[in-house]
Amino acid sequence: MKTKSTQQTSVNVVTLGCSKNLVDSEELMGQLKANDFDVKHESQAKKQAEVVIINTCGFIDNAKQESIDTILHYARKKEKGQIEKLIVTGCLSERYKPDLEKEITNVDAFFGTRDLQHLLKTLGANYKHELVGERMVTTPKHFAYLKISEGCDRPCSFCAIPLMRGGHVSKPIEQIISEAKTLAAKGTKELLLIAQDSTYYGLDLYKERKLAQLLDNLAQVEGIEWIRLHYAFPMGFPLDVLDVMAKHKNICNYLDIPLQHVNNDILKSMRRGTTREKTLQLLQTIRKKVPDITLRTTLISGYPGETDAQHQDLLNFINEVKFDRLGVFAYSHEEDTHAYNLIDNVADEVKQHRVAEIMNAQQEISWQLNQSKIGKTFNVLVDRKEGNYYIGRTEADSPEVDNEVIIDTQNNYLRVGSFINVHINKAEEFDLFGVPTELK
Repeated sequence: MKTKSTQQTSVNVVTLGCSKNLVDSEELMGQLKANDFDVKHESQAKKQAEVVIINTCGFIDNAKQESIDTILHYARKKEKGQIEKLIVTGCLSERYKPDLEKEITNVDAFFGTRDLQHLLKTLGANYKHELVGERMVTTPKHFAYLKISEGCDRPCSFCAIPLMRGGHVSKPIEQIISEAKTLAAKGTKELLLIAQDSTYYGLDLYKERKLAQLLDNLAQVEGIEWIRLHYAFPMGFPLDVLDVMAKHKNICNYLDIPLQHVNNDILKSMRRGTTREKTLQLLQTIRKKVPDITLRTTLISGYPGETDAQHQDLLNFINEVKFDRLGVFAYSHEEDTHAYNLIDNVADEVKQHRVAEIMNAQQEISWQLNQSKIGKTFNVLVDRKEGNYYIGRTEADSPEVDNEVIIDTQNNYLRVGSFINVHINKAEEFDLFGVPTELK
C-alpha cells in the first residue's frame, strides 16, 4: 500500500443490491475520502484502482450469484496484478463469511454489515465520529436515499434480512433531520426514505411509532421539495402517517407497501400477521384518506405449497385493487429461515410462469391507468438526459423502479434536477410522453 506521504491510495467501491446497501457504500466512501483516499464509485476507468471494495447483496439466489460473480471477476484482476487489494463487505459476506474465505482465498479480507470501523482500520484509515450521517452521495445531486433505521424485528418466514442486518434499530429523529439538512444544503431536492421496515420506526427508541412525527419534521427542512416513503409493513400501519401526508405538499402522495401475498393460508405460513381481508381494508382506508395516492407493492410468487388456486387468488386481488406500481419476485429458498423447513415444491418453471402472469396483469393495469393521464399536466422532476430525450418522473414515481416521463430535447432545453410542468400527449404501459408547458 502506498503511504499518504507519497500519494493518495485509490479505491473503487462496487455496490450490489438495494438502496440500503448504496447508503452504506456512500458512508464508507465518505469516511475514506475524509482519510485522504482517492475514492470512486463503480469506476470504469481503464487504470484500475489499487483497492477494490465490493459491497455485496445476499437477498435471494440471483443476487447472491451476482455478488459471487463480481468477487470472482475482481479476484482474477488481482491475480493478474491489476489491483493490489480486494476487500468484500456487505450482506453476502455477513451471512457466508466462513464459506467465502474457504472458497475464494485471494480476497484480502471479508467484513459484514456492521464492520465499518474494522474495514477502515484494515486500510489504515481512522473512523471519524464527527462524520456520522455524512456521506459521498452517488445518486444525481437532486435526489438521495435517507436511511431511517437498520435491521428488522419481523418474523417473516421467507426473509433472511434479520440474519444479515440484525434487529431493528431506529436512528434518532435529530440525527435524521441533521442528515436531511446536510443533503439539502448540497442541492438535494428529493429524499427517499428507506428502511427494512419504515412503519416500525421509533418503537425501539421512543416506545411508540414515530414515523408521522419524523415526516412532519422532515417536511419543514428548507430546500426539500419531495419526500417519498418506502417499505411500509402493512401490519400495524400507523394511520397518522396519512394525516401528515395530507398536511404537507412536499410529502409525496406515494406509498411503497410490500404485501408479498394475499391468500390467507400463504400469509399465515409466511408469518405476516395479517389477512386478505385486513389488507384490503387497509388499502381502502389509505385511498380514502389520501384519494390521489400512488400505491406500490411487492409480491412473492411460488412460495412453498402455493397452489394454482392460491396464485389465482393473488391475481384476482391484483385486478381488484389495481396497484399503480407493482414488482414481483420468484420465491427463493433461503437457508436458516423459517420457510426453509418447508419443501420448496413449486417448480422453477411454474414460478417463472406465475411471475409472468402477474406482470402481464400489472402491465394491462398500468396501461389503462396511464391512458387516463393523456391530456393532463404533471409536475415532473428531470432526472437525466439520454440521447435526444430528457427523462423525468412525476410524484407517483420512484427512481429506477417506477414509470418515467420522456421529453424530446428538440426545441426544449431543460436543466437536470429542475421541476417542470409537462403536458402528457402519449402513454405506454410504463412510460409517459409529453412536452413542457412552463419551467419552474
